[in-house]
Amino acid sequence: MPYTWTTQPNAQTQIMQLKPHESLPPRGMAAFVLATFTLILLPTLGLLGTPLLWGLLPFVLLAVWGIYFALQKNHKQRQITETLTLTSDQATLVHAKPNGEITTWECNRYWAQLHIHKTGGPVPHYVTLKGMGREVEIGAFLSEEERITLYNDLHTALKKAD
Repeated sequence: MPYTWTTQPNAQTQIMQLKPHESLPPRGMAAFVLATFTLILLPTLGLLGTPLLWGLLPFVLLAVWGIYFALQKNHKQRQITETLTLTSDQATLVHAKPNGEITTWECNRYWAQLHIHKTGGPVPHYVTLKGMGREVEIGAFLSEEERITLYNDLHTALKKAD
């Protein structure tokens, strides 16, 4: 699961960290770009020593740069973190975006309402927390199965306060 629960020593505070799953770590990305570059250059070996090689080389480099740029952009956009802190009387959600913007939602834990929107949300099984006149999303970057599991875990955690 791309989220983890931790309990503080006083056992009154639970913290859940959510992060998107990244299937391609930085070393894997470097290996993929190098392998792509090598495989693109293999057909051009027969053109060594000809002016045609210099005509094709800029396009090969442009293709490799495009792949690298797309992978880097995807990696930066996946740097989202959400932290849900549940104390005996308070629920706090902190959402940190890739650009550094941080948004916070706080509510009395007793009044916090958990909803799952099976349809009608931006993604299927959209999970939201509602309280203090605001409804905020949680885990929208997770897969559908992970959001269902998240909903069940949050439902259990919020009911412990009752």
